[in-house]
Amino acid sequence: MPRPFKEELDAARLKHVLFKSKLRSYLYGSGIDDAPIRDPRVCALGQWIEQIGRPQFRHLPEMQQLDELHEEMHREANRLLDLYGAGRRDEAVAGLSGVNRLADMLTDLLDTLEAKLRTEGR
Repeated sequence: MPRPFKEELDAARLKHVLFKSKLRSYLYGSGIDDAPIRDPRVCALGQWIEQIGRPQFRHLPEMQQLDELHEEMHREANRLLDLYGAGRRDEAVAGLSGVNRLADMLTDLLDTLEAKLRTEGR
C-alpha cells in the first residue's frame, strides 16, 4: 500500500537535504563517492522521482517542473565538481550559493505539490 502523499513528500525533502549535504561535504574535501552527486538517476531524490514521484504525481505540472529542476541542480553540481577537480576549490565552494537557490526552488515545488494534493483530497 502506498504511503500517504505527505509522507512521500517528506521523504523527498529528506533525500533532497541529503544531496545538498553530500555536495557540500565533497567540496570541503570529504572524498565521498561523487556518483550520487553527478548522476540524477543515482541520487536518492532522483530515484524517488522515478519510483514514486512520476508514478503517483505525474498529473500535476509541478512534478514535471520538479524533475526538470532536479536535473538542473545536478548540472550545476557537476560544474562545481569539475571546478573542484581542476583545483579551483574556492570557486566551487562559492558556487554553492547557486545550488542553494535551486534547492530552495525545489523545496518550494515540493510544498506546492503537497498543497495541491491536499486540495485534491488525497
